[in-house]
Amino acid sequence: MEIKAFLREVTSLRGLPGDEGPVAGWVAERFREYCDEVRVDTMHSVVGRIRGEGPRLAFVAHLDEIGLMVIRIEEDGSLRLGQVGGIDPRILPGMRLTVFGRETLPGIVGAKAPHLLNDAERGKAQKLEDMYVDLGLPADKVRELVRVGDQVQLEHRFVELKNGRVASKTLDDRCCVAILYRAMQLLKGLRPQADLYFIASSQEEVGGRGAMTSAFHTEPDMAMVLDVGFAHQPGCDRDTTRNPDAPLMTVGPYLNPVLTKKLEDVAKQIKVELQKEVAHRGTGTDTDEVSASRSGVPSVLIGVPVKNMHTAVEVLDLDALEEAARLVAHFAAAARASWEEELWN
Repeated sequence: MEIKAFLREVTSLRGLPGDEGPVAGWVAERFREYCDEVRVDTMHSVVGRIRGEGPRLAFVAHLDEIGLMVIRIEEDGSLRLGQVGGIDPRILPGMRLTVFGRETLPGIVGAKAPHLLNDAERGKAQKLEDMYVDLGLPADKVRELVRVGDQVQLEHRFVELKNGRVASKTLDDRCCVAILYRAMQLLKGLRPQADLYFIASSQEEVGGRGAMTSAFHTEPDMAMVLDVGFAHQPGCDRDTTRNPDAPLMTVGPYLNPVLTKKLEDVAKQIKVELQKEVAHRGTGTDTDEVSASRSGVPSVLIGVPVKNMHTAVEVLDLDALEEAARLVAHFAAAARASWEEELWN
């Protein structure tokens, strides 16, 4: 499957934290095309393995997505919402959603019309508790089909923009799962020596729980985590954002300096341009959990910049995705048993 087609499909699938089964099953089938063994664990993380005789090297990208949950059903059948992961309520008014009740139901997000706001309300941003989902159904039918706790997915529209850019929900972080898939394709001609694990982890958006458990049971000697960063866009501090057309590498105290140097060497050899970003303490990604697993896992962190993170119109550059996949594949092929000694000297 071509990487854009993979991305179009994987971003559409249901996979909110704690309920990643549908997307995990689909990703597992794609991984089976290239891995010697694949399993979906009890946390809904997908673990694919390409067997080798060298060190255990894990690649980790999360497959869960931000979303919403029904927390109350109003007298008229409108649904009130709570967050699953980090949702900015400002993006919601007017959005189309999918409610996973006893049936899969389309809905829209409504709020009080601006004409009906008083002066105090007009000067404030609308809060999540001010919004509701309208299913267009009578209240008794809503109560028959929907329960408190049912999950709600953001609108999915995969939009192909100009200049190799695409927009979709859930590019954070399924674009990095797509990078792993593309890297597997590229590895067919590279003959890696390392014992490779490709992990599409669950529950990152609520605390990295899938990465924590996957790193524990695969016991990698070293790891590369993949997650998105922030791309330049109007109104943002350019010291904290990066160009969208090239992959990112993070440096900081949670990232192993020897492995980081290996990554830079590989990038230079294959002429992949890397942009640097700095994490002064924790990274806010699965790296924080993977690197502290068992007795410690030396780790590096790469990714691609996206615009409009945690919205339904996240934007990325497909060339950056392809370059990141090349880097993952060549880094996997370069890994040697001698790296382990270097990491601890």
